[in-house]
Amino acid sequence: MTMQIPTDLRYSSDHEWAKASGDVVRIGITDYAQDALGDVVFVELPKVGSSVSAGGTLGEVESTKSVSEIYAPVSGTVSAVNDALASSPESVNTDPYGAGWICEITTSDSGDYDGLLDAAGYQTLTNN
Repeated sequence: MTMQIPTDLRYSSDHEWAKASGDVVRIGITDYAQDALGDVVFVELPKVGSSVSAGGTLGEVESTKSVSEIYAPVSGTVSAVNDALASSPESVNTDPYGAGWICEITTSDSGDYDGLLDAAGYQTLTNN
């Protein structure tokens, strides 16, 4: 199966994706990550209003195989979470770049986003 790597997103080396809209960045885990995890059964979301640092732990994704931490690709304040994941965590598997988004962070430093990998860079990372 070919992994989806949308070209309009940025990526972390920890397999999170990020999409900026002004100073708000929507975060999720990549198609590659959800495939490696297997069937997602639970997503621990961050609290709205909590401060996060780029590279810091944001939450966890629990699958039938393992529990993996979700890392913040940018620093800032959590401004929204995807509450729908409480009742449908499998959205992370079926639609990782859409309905399976994790949270939104209002960034304090746009340089964090600019420092993330583009689609080509992420493609190179996942092919090794």
